[in-house]
This record gives sequence, C-alpha cells and structure tokens, in this order.
Amino acid sequence: MRQVILDTETTGLDLQSGNRLIEIGCVEIVDRKFTGREFHTFLNPERAVEPGAFKVHGVSNDFLSDKPFFKDIYEDFLAFIKDAELLIHNADFDVSFLNNELKLSNLETTVEDYASNVVDTLSMARQLHPGQRNSLDVLTDRYNIKGYDRSYHGALLDSKILGEVYLSMTGGQTKLDFNQAMEKKELSLKENFINNSVSLAKVSVSAEEEKNHQEYLDKIRSRTIDLDDPEEQQFIDQLINNLA
Repeated sequence: MRQVILDTETTGLDLQSGNRLIEIGCVEIVDRKFTGREFHTFLNPERAVEPGAFKVHGVSNDFLSDKPFFKDIYEDFLAFIKDAELLIHNADFDVSFLNNELKLSNLETTVEDYASNVVDTLSMARQLHPGQRNSLDVLTDRYNIKGYDRSYHGALLDSKILGEVYLSMTGGQTKLDFNQAMEKKELSLKENFINNSVSLAKVSVSAEEEKNHQEYLDKIRSRTIDLDDPEEQQFIDQLINNLA
C-alpha cells in the first residue's frame, strides 16, 4: 500500500484573509516502510508572512522572494500524490489551502481527485486518546519520537515526524489490543481455577484413633527390616498399601 505523509506551512491561518502556502513537504511510505522518496518545495506566496506564522515556522519574506510560484510546481506535486493515500494532521486545513492554490492557478481539479483517499491523523489520534491534547508536538512526546530538531515547524520535517507517529499509533494500538486480550485470557483462567478448585475437607479424629496412629508410626520407626524375610516383605507390602 502506498501512502504519502503531507504537511504544509502558510503565511497565516485564515484562508479567507488571503493567506497562501509557503511550503509543501511529502514523504512516501510503502507497506509501512519509508522509501526515501520525498517531495519538498518552498513557494513564493505573493504576499507577506504574518508575524504569528513567522514565529511558528521561522520562514521570512526575504527567503521566499526568489522561490517558485505554485503554478510552476503543481504538476510535480500532483504526480507525487497521485493514487496514494494521503495522511495529514488536521487534513481540512492543508487540503483547503492546497485546493485554493489549484483554483488560483486556474485548475479545475482538487487534491481529492488525485489521491486515492485522505486520512486525518488528528481525528485518528482523538479516537485513540479521547479527552487529551493531540497536537503533533504532543504526539511526538507521547510516542517518544526522537532525533528531530523541533525548534521550528517545517513541512518536510513535520511530515517525517508524522509518518513515525502514524506508524506508532497504528502498530502500537495493535500491540495494545493484543496485550489486553492476553490479560483478559489470563484473568479468565485464574477465575476458572479458583471457581473449580476443590476445598480440602477437615477430618476430625478421636483420641483413640490418634493414639493408634501414633503407635503405628512408632512401630515403623523401631523396625529393622530384613528384605529376605517373607514376613518382613508382607509388612512392607502392607505399609505401601496403607500409604497408597
């Protein structure tokens, strides 16, 4: 199965205010393994980056001034995601910005037309961890994803991290279900053992029976047994039968 982890960075959060894409990052996974294939580009948004967005991704207007326009790279981008399942954290946000760029480039197509499916990993995380925060930063810590510099957000960086988080969420959950099933089975076996156990009966003996038993034990201790004597052999056979 071919999947593409996708993330974007923008000039701001509000699409209706004219904000645009400034970066697209994609990494490919096939059969739950990173292939090493990537698609990554910065974009000239033809407008200024908002101060709040700059604090998040650290990409300046000067840096973007000589970068390609979306209309110059869309063919390569669409070819990369074609027929793949897209995995996106908060998919509505990224897809809406991508589709807006396609529209501004006078293209009558959408991301959904090219991808086989779009999966929102944020919705998936909320189902797995209800009532908890499920931002990518939180999930990175929750699943102990190491080896990445998180000083700033970046589309390609976040795609790689999201890929590892996704594999941990899906593979980890399977392991969790398996462990829970084993624990339930073990508990069931313990309960069956307890319920089916036979309680040992307490037997009361009279003083006379206890005296006879003690005399019998003393008799055994005092005997020197001759194995060649038939009577002694009979005594041993009787002793074995009493113990059986």
